[in-house]
Amino acid sequence: MAHILAPSAQWQARMVVPDGCSIRGKSVTANIWKTLLTSQRVKGGKPSRRATKLRGLTVVARASDNSTVNRLEDLLNLDVTPYTDKIIAEYIWIGGSGIDLRSKARTISRTVEHPSELPKWNYDGSSTGQAPGEDSEVILYPQAIFKDPFRGGNNILVICDSYTPSGEPIPTNKRHRAAQIFSNKKVTDEIPWYGIEQEYTLLQPNVKWPLGWPAGGYPGPQGPYYCGTGADKAFGRDISDAHYKACLYAGINISGTNGEVMPGQWEYQVGPSVGIDAADHIWCSRYLLERITEMAGVVLSLDPKPIEGDWNGAGCHTNYSTKSMREEGGYEVIKKAILNLSLRHKEHISAYGEGNERRLTGKHETASIDTFSWGVANRGCSIRVGRETEKQGKGYLEDRRPASNMDPYVVTSLLAETTILWEPTLEAEALAAKKLQLQV
Repeated sequence: MAHILAPSAQWQARMVVPDGCSIRGKSVTANIWKTLLTSQRVKGGKPSRRATKLRGLTVVARASDNSTVNRLEDLLNLDVTPYTDKIIAEYIWIGGSGIDLRSKARTISRTVEHPSELPKWNYDGSSTGQAPGEDSEVILYPQAIFKDPFRGGNNILVICDSYTPSGEPIPTNKRHRAAQIFSNKKVTDEIPWYGIEQEYTLLQPNVKWPLGWPAGGYPGPQGPYYCGTGADKAFGRDISDAHYKACLYAGINISGTNGEVMPGQWEYQVGPSVGIDAADHIWCSRYLLERITEMAGVVLSLDPKPIEGDWNGAGCHTNYSTKSMREEGGYEVIKKAILNLSLRHKEHISAYGEGNERRLTGKHETASIDTFSWGVANRGCSIRVGRETEKQGKGYLEDRRPASNMDPYVVTSLLAETTILWEPTLEAEALAAKKLQLQV
C-alpha cells in the first residue's frame, strides 16, 4: 500500500519567489527546497544557476541565501504553544456531492478534550450545493476530534455534521441517521466492529491519468504491482507512507497499508473500530489523504473504476462482526446475517457508492452487481467468509460490495440495521436459505 514523493514527473507546478528563487516544471517539498537552496553558491552578489537531478526529474533552481521559501517554512513550523493558550480547530464537513470534503479553521481560546466543548459554527451552504442562496446558512455541529498532524501542537481537526438553523439535519447529513442506529440498545449490546479497507487511485494532475502511467499510454499488465516494490512497480509510496504516519499522529485507528493490483492504486485499512467511530475515522483519514495529495500536487480519486478495461476497480471492503458472531456458535449468527443481507441486496447496492455498476461486473475479484452470493475465501462473492472463521466457528464477514467512494456512515449503519434490527418474514427467510444453501 504505499512512499513522501520526491518530485516526480507527475508533480506539475511553477513556484517563483521574490528573492529570485524559482523551480521550473515541477513542485517540490520543503525539505528538497532546503537541499537545493543550501547547495547553491552566490558569486558576485548574483544567485547561481544549477540543474539538479532528482529521481529522473531535472530541477533548475536559482537561489539566494535569504530564501522566502525558508522563511515561509519557518512560519509553518512555528510552535505557538509557549506564547498562547489558543489553538486552531479545523472544522471538517461533507459537501453537497456526499463525497467532497470541505473545511475551514477558527481560533479556540483553550485546548479541548471533547467535541461538546467546541462551539457550533456555520457556513455558506449555497456555495457547497447544500442550501439556496436566499437562505444559505448551514450549522456545523462538532462530533469528533483528532490531532492535527499539519499544524501540530494542541491544534485539532474536528469532524462535523450539518443542520439547518432550526436543528434539522440537512439531506446530505448521513451521520445523524447513523448515530440513531448505533444508539439503539440492540445495536450497542452487540458492540459492532468494523474494519474498512479504503482503496484509492493517485492521478497525474493535468491529464487525470494514474500516477506512474505513461501519458496517454498504458503500463504492463496487472500482476507485479500488488504489494510490489521498485520504481517500475510502486508509484506513490511516499504519499501512502506520509498518510500512514499522519493517521497515527491524528489518533485514527489505521491498521495497515499496501500497494494495490492496478499501478498507481493503494489501500489502507482502518479498524477494528466500534460503531460510528469507524465512519468518523474513515472520513478523517480521507481528509488527511486529500491534504497530503494537495501538498504533493497529485490528484486523489475515489472513483470505483478509474480506468475502464482489464484493470481492477477500487472498493471499500467492509469487514464486520457483532459480539454474537465473535463468541462460540458465532458461525450460525454469521450465516443468519448473510441471509438477511441477501434479502436486502438491492437496498445495500443502491447505498454502496456512485458508479459501482462499472466495478461490480463479476470480474477482477468482484461479484456481479445483480446477483448476491457468498463463499468461504472466495473474493468473487458479494460476502466473503474467511477460512479461519469457518475453522473456529466464529469471527467476521467481509462485505465486498461497497465502492471506494461509499459513505461510511451509510454502509456501517446499514450493516448493523440489516443484521441486528431487521427481521425478514419466515417465508422469505426459508426461500433465501434454500437459494443460498444456508442452514440457520
